Amino acid sequence: MPTRTARTAWNGSLETGEGQVELTSSKLGTYDVSFPKRASEDANGFTSPEELLAAAHSACFAMQFSAVLGAAGGTVEALEVKADVSLGPDPAGGFQLTGIHLTVRGEVTGIDAAQFLEAAQSAKEGCPVSKALTGVEITLDAELDS
Repeated sequence: MPTRTARTAWNGSLETGEGQVELTSSKLGTYDVSFPKRASEDANGFTSPEELLAAAHSACFAMQFSAVLGAAGGTVEALEVKADVSLGPDPAGGFQLTGIHLTVRGEVTGIDAAQFLEAAQSAKEGCPVSKALTGVEITLDAELDS
């Protein structure tokens, strides 16, 4: 299996510095990062480690979920997955990820709502990104569209 690479170039202090995150393997782009924007509600054109984790987690979960649904006899028409990654203070000092909430809505034939929810839970536990983030509480809201 491949290894994927991203690179960050940073200049300055935490409070006043800025950097650029490069998606090196895919060559899809370079994105600005800064701690003040990371800690702000308004990202205003800057990304953050939390947003990048959210992107990774939502994509990974969607892939894992489609595999689990297929194995359960479902046919996936569409899945919409959102990952909300929260940053907050760490009681020991500094900051920590305080939670990840996955929301998934799907159009799947061949299974019922209970099977959909069971498959979603299995995918949450089996997704490689979920496994890597076991130190963070991950909650799930899964609903089969009728």
